[in-house]
Amino acid sequence: MSAIPSGNTSRSASAEPTPGDPGEATPSEARRNAPESAPAGCYTTARAVRGGVRHLERHVARLTRDAALLGLGLPDPQACRAALLAAARREFPDRDGAVRLEVRAGESGPPRLLATTRELGPEPASWRAVLSRVRHPGPSPWSAAKTHERSLYERAAEDAATAGADDALLADADGCLVEGTRTNLIAVLASGALVTPPLSRGAQAGVGRAILIERAAELAEADIRLADVSDARELIAVNALRGPRPVLSVAGRPVGLGVPGPWWRHLASVFASG
Repeated sequence: MSAIPSGNTSRSASAEPTPGDPGEATPSEARRNAPESAPAGCYTTARAVRGGVRHLERHVARLTRDAALLGLGLPDPQACRAALLAAARREFPDRDGAVRLEVRAGESGPPRLLATTRELGPEPASWRAVLSRVRHPGPSPWSAAKTHERSLYERAAEDAATAGADDALLADADGCLVEGTRTNLIAVLASGALVTPPLSRGAQAGVGRAILIERAAELAEADIRLADVSDARELIAVNALRGPRPVLSVAGRPVGLGVPGPWWRHLASVFASG
């Protein structure tokens, strides 16, 4: 796909989104948010669909990759596959739900697996976001992994809950967006460029992000500065559980025209295509 109709035009704004002005964080403040040693476990959360698991092989690959990154040992891919499917078939044989599979270090031998499930809960078609007051610590040897160390994201999620928003966006000490509390981020900049923050900023390597990079050739890695959010045509949050979600406002300020845009519709279509 070479072009997308320009259904949204950028909205100029001179002020950067608030609250908290995360771009003013000092490196020392950001480092205090980073874990000092590798977390003791990792996990993935997949969407169960009538007894099956959407993007099953990608979730299995993520678990084996992240476990190796954390030094937990290599879980058996077949055991991961079987655990995800068994939980989906048992709890969600006729509807959608969420299945989480954790990998924890074993006392001896291979890593241990623990599968849990939960209902999906509300699924609004569009989202509102805030900028968290919590500074993202930036990259670490294991920042690409989805780990049990969630205190950073839990503190940021409190900002979203307080504001009644769907997610909180985390910026680093350079004033660049890194990720949401449960999502990777994509922006259509004022220039029309379709970009997602590079993993070198410290974002988790999400399954949803990987799918869209693979299927949307126009999507490139590039920094998204806070000023870019004010002028962006679209902002999109994505994870494997929910797929792409249009973010229509940040800190109460509309993104673009404040309606779902053509790039979101395209990404939602390619995400659902397989």
